Amino acid sequence: MKDGRLEFAMAGGGIGSFIGPVHRMAAGLDASATLAAGCFSRDANTNAATGKSLGIDPSRVYPSWRELVDGEKGKVDFIAICTPNSSHFEIAKAALAAGFDLICEKPVAASAAEAEELLALAKANGRIIAVPFTYTGYPMVKLARELVAAGEIGKVCKVVAEYQQGSFRKLASDSARRVAWKMDPVLSGPSCVVADIGVHAFEIVEYVTGLEVRSVLADLSSFVHSAGLDDDASILARLEGSAKASMTVSKIAAGEENGLRLRVYGEKASLFWNQEDPNSLVVRFPSGPDKVYHRRAPYVAALSPLADAASRTPAGHGEGFIEAFANIYKSFCEAVRSRRGGDFPGIAEGARAMRFVEAVLESSRNGCAWTEV
Repeated sequence: MKDGRLEFAMAGGGIGSFIGPVHRMAAGLDASATLAAGCFSRDANTNAATGKSLGIDPSRVYPSWRELVDGEKGKVDFIAICTPNSSHFEIAKAALAAGFDLICEKPVAASAAEAEELLALAKANGRIIAVPFTYTGYPMVKLARELVAAGEIGKVCKVVAEYQQGSFRKLASDSARRVAWKMDPVLSGPSCVVADIGVHAFEIVEYVTGLEVRSVLADLSSFVHSAGLDDDASILARLEGSAKASMTVSKIAAGEENGLRLRVYGEKASLFWNQEDPNSLVVRFPSGPDKVYHRRAPYVAALSPLADAASRTPAGHGEGFIEAFANIYKSFCEAVRSRRGGDFPGIAEGARAMRFVEAVLESSRNGCAWTEV
């Protein structure tokens, strides 16, 4: 901490990456934390160039993540892990043992067992881990959760979550490079689409409804590389109680951009939220007009202080992905300061997501058999 402001280091996120700049923008949006050190790439030239472009002291740009963990012990307040999936667990385990709090990209590990190990290590060392399931940071998603909890739609009966992307159908060279590593089990782990975006659908279902997914029936496909990892998934789920859910996730949906859409059907009404139009939440009734809630409208604060606090600009001024990510950073940094919990997904959610991934993979392997999460 410097002058009362948290400082952090970053593993990964070098020039050319998608998620590294997102972390840096999110950390800076509310002046939550200042980037002070990093190992941004395994490539020495990219690593040095990234540090220089960000104004980092060259002595704090490290050639490996191990040297970063050793060199920044007692200096920075937390480490942001933005490396390829296969290295998350190893870096997180070493950083926790060294006394760091963490914000770690999903999937937090290659297996549920590894994720549970991180959970136990964080508890034993009194460390805080945030996992950026970004869409829980949107104000209208928070309002949706509050409305469900308050009984606005009655008992939840059915949930439909879809996350459709067409990224694997693009022909640009950058897209081809991204497809290659995401479909490589050495770098990506045992799953592509389910571990990458399916976990977002899973997390938003549990976050909004407050109900845990208990079992799944899944059918996975590999359309881009027939012998590769999954790039399309159709999943049925049984939630606690009698509620049911369906989740469809894909990276081969030609023409789709970032189509995360959520419908929650209750006994009295239903909710609809669309990530590509994120500043409104629709409630539909069987007899009567739709009710549309707008981000930062005067009535939101009374319904959900968390949703209101998650907004920064007046109603009608669009907010989106970076702001939602920043809400996770802001809450995480407040927890690092206070050593108390906050409104952000943590390692427990990260571990549940890995149990979900493994259950989906097992179900598909076993001929679409129902499998416990």
